[in-house]
Amino acid sequence: MGLQEVWFILIAVLFTGYFVLEGFDFGVGMHMPILGRGRGEVADTRRRVLLNTIGPVWDGNEVWLITAGGALFAAFPEWYATLFSGFYLPLLLILLALIVRVCAIEWRGKIDDPKWRRRCDMGIIFGSWVPAVLWGVAFANIVRGVAINADKKYIGGFFDLLNPYALHGGITTALVFALHGAVFLALKTSGEVRRDAVALARRLAIPTVVVAGSFVLWTQLAYGKGWTWILVIAAAAALLAVVALTSVEREGWAFVFTTVAIAATIVLLFASLFPNVMPSTLDPAWSLTIENASSSAYTLKVMTWAAVVMTPVVLVYQGWTYWVFRQRISTDHIPKSIGLKLGAK
Repeated sequence: MGLQEVWFILIAVLFTGYFVLEGFDFGVGMHMPILGRGRGEVADTRRRVLLNTIGPVWDGNEVWLITAGGALFAAFPEWYATLFSGFYLPLLLILLALIVRVCAIEWRGKIDDPKWRRRCDMGIIFGSWVPAVLWGVAFANIVRGVAINADKKYIGGFFDLLNPYALHGGITTALVFALHGAVFLALKTSGEVRRDAVALARRLAIPTVVVAGSFVLWTQLAYGKGWTWILVIAAAAALLAVVALTSVEREGWAFVFTTVAIAATIVLLFASLFPNVMPSTLDPAWSLTIENASSSAYTLKVMTWAAVVMTPVVLVYQGWTYWVFRQRISTDHIPKSIGLKLGAK
C-alpha cells in the first residue's frame, strides 16, 4: 500500500469521524422545535437542556471537518480544487449554515431577551438542517460522478447536482442524523426530555431504515464492489438493531448502532469511489484518481509523520472531554434566566 492509498483511507476516516460526531450535533439542532416545545420558561429550559448536551463538545467535533479539508487540500490538491470549484454553491451554503449555527449557539445566552433567543434558535435549526441534507447530496454526487472535462474542471451546473440519487442521499443523511441525534439526547438527558427523545427515536427508526437501507442498496448495486456487500449488511443490521433497541429504551446500545450505521455508510461511499476520487461522467479517462490528483511523494511523507505524532494526542484529548462530560442532564440542572426571574415578556 502506497502513501496515496494511506491518505485516501485517512481522509475517509476523518470524514467518518466528522459525520459520526457532528451527526448527533446536527440531530440535536434539528430537534429544537420538537423536543424544545412549549411556551416561555418551559420551552427555554428544554432548549437549554438540548444545547447543554452538546455544549462541551460540538466545537471540537467540527475540528474533524477542518482537519479533513486540510488533509484533502494537502494530499490531493487536484481533488480539492475540482470539488470546491465545481460544488461551490452547495459547499458555500453548508459553510454559511455552519457559521450561522456557531453564532447562534455562542450568542444565544449573551442577551437576556426571549425574542433574541428565538432568533438564535432559528439559526441553530437552519444551521443543522441545511448541512445535514447537503452533505448527503454532495457525497452522493462525488460517488455517482459529475461532468469533469479533460482539464479536470467541473462544467455542469448547480441543478445537475440535484439528481435522484443525490437527493436520496440528502434525505438519507438528514434522517440518519435526526435519528442519531434523538438517540444521543435519550442517552444524555433524563426526566421528561429523555422520555420525549426516546419516543421520537422510535418514530424515526423505521422510516430511517427504509430510506437509508434503500440508499445503501442503490449505492452497492450501482457503484459498489463485491466485498462492499459486507458494509451494506452491517449498515442495514445496525439500523434494524436501533429499531429493536429504541423500543426497549436501550439508548446506550442504540447509539452504538447508529454510530455503526453511519460509519458503514461513509466507508461504503469511499470504498465505492476508490481508486477514483471524482469520477467523470463525460469520459472515464478524465476522472480524478488517487494517482493523478495527489501531491508529491515527499509531501505525503511529511504529512504522514505529522499525522503519526499528532493524531493520538487529539484522540486522547477528545476522548477525555467526552468522559468528563458524560453525565445526564435534566431540566432540574438548568437555572432560570434573569429575564424570566424578573417576569420579562
